Amino acid sequence: MTPPPIDPQSVDARLTGRGLTVGYGDRTIIAGLDVRVPPGELTVIVGPNACGKSTLLRALARMLPAGTGTVELDGRRIGDYPPKEVARRLGLLPQAPIAPDGIVVEDLVARGRYPHQGVLRQWSDADEQAVRSAMLRAGVAELADRTVDELSGGQRQRVWIAMALAQETPILLLDEPTTYLDISHQVEVLNLARDLQRGGQTIVIVMHELALAFRYATNLIVMREGAIVAQGHVHDVVTAELIEHVYGLPCRIIEDPVSRRPLVIPLERDEP
Repeated sequence: MTPPPIDPQSVDARLTGRGLTVGYGDRTIIAGLDVRVPPGELTVIVGPNACGKSTLLRALARMLPAGTGTVELDGRRIGDYPPKEVARRLGLLPQAPIAPDGIVVEDLVARGRYPHQGVLRQWSDADEQAVRSAMLRAGVAELADRTVDELSGGQRQRVWIAMALAQETPILLLDEPTTYLDISHQVEVLNLARDLQRGGQTIVIVMHELALAFRYATNLIVMREGAIVAQGHVHDVVTAELIEHVYGLPCRIIEDPVSRRPLVIPLERDEP
């Protein structure tokens, strides 16, 4: 039975996985994993390549079915919601999305409004404003009339971020959103994510760059070989022993002089 609609602003947006086993074909990536995304936090997931970060994100967004276990969104099994209802509550920007040939930037961003359309609700001034606001925040307003095909990798990535913003969901999952971006645009995207979180949204980001992950996360999840090995505030989680265990990297942890967050300094193998 389809559950009655809930105003996403009237409840704590929360996302939970219980006993998740997920993989591709016969290959299991994560097994028996429990995770809770704290509402209103900027959660960053880090870990080595192929440790299951993106797989977990896709499972939480119902893009990848779990072999066992359940995902709950706002206190209900995510499978009990119709797809459009999920899309009004939770947005996912996957890795390397593909745009239709010849589509212009504004039209692609406008696709983020699809979950808000229906038989009795067609395109409105509110939709138009949401698209324009999303393009401004993502820094692509000046690209509105250009085709996505002709953009650089970094510009294209910011257009996809704008589409996710136009969706206006209380939960937003971003899978490596800073890929292809130079350092200044990486910081812009992460500043935007922090602003969204401070405005009440629940943000989850998969990242590789540890210095930026530690600087922006209000909740950190560290994964290794399909399992969560640590979760919590950065200061409570990050140690040299943890980094060596997860990445096989001898290091020292110092304080970032700007953010006061942990900073990983790799050691040569023969250094003390």
